[in-house]
Amino acid sequence: MSNSIGLLNENPLHAALKDWYARPKDRLEVSVAGFVIDVVQSDLLVEIQTGNFVSVKSKLIELTRVHPVRLVYPIAQEKWIVKLAKDGSGQTSRRKSPKRGKVEDVFWELVSFPELLLSPNFSLEVLLIQEEEVRRYEGKRRWWRRGWVTEERRLLDVVQRRLFETPADISALLPPGLSEPFTTEDLADAIDSRQKLAQKMAYCLQKMGVIERVGKRGRANLYAIAAA
Repeated sequence: MSNSIGLLNENPLHAALKDWYARPKDRLEVSVAGFVIDVVQSDLLVEIQTGNFVSVKSKLIELTRVHPVRLVYPIAQEKWIVKLAKDGSGQTSRRKSPKRGKVEDVFWELVSFPELLLSPNFSLEVLLIQEEEVRRYEGKRRWWRRGWVTEERRLLDVVQRRLFETPADISALLPPGLSEPFTTEDLADAIDSRQKLAQKMAYCLQKMGVIERVGKRGRANLYAIAAA
């Protein structure tokens, strides 16, 4: 059985990114080792993932044992929220979200398999995009989001792309002005983000051998760039 999401269930964002990424001679939806691959570029297998990484973990681990594999992940640098009319007949509303995604947000998901970037057969490409998120109203069924659920995501544009082929590549996301040793609180301040994301970033970089724990500052772990 294939691990593909299947064309019948393919969401608009995934379909649009697949079309954007593919070159004229690439093959789409190709079966390889029992898995359906989004895009095949010569001998490179490209998997586009718009959701969480956990769902593709076993697929990527299995494929990278034999094949070069690239995981492509979109992050919304800019997002517009489109709300469908509650009664299904009125006008929709559209507003720009104040949230802005950045490349470092990939660490929210990369914690699922940070060591995979140590494999010479694995690479990760982050796409910063502009997107629309369409929401529909479901009332009390989704009380924690005031009744609104995401109907679909739509690609508007790809703004930037960053390719990471080795741990050394991704270590470039460490801010240059970060003093050593540092805590995850220091890292969060340096990347202007929540400490929880900095903790995930530190976890991933430590698993890749980019940084190492060198002590404590109170209850906080101290990190430094790992020796070559």
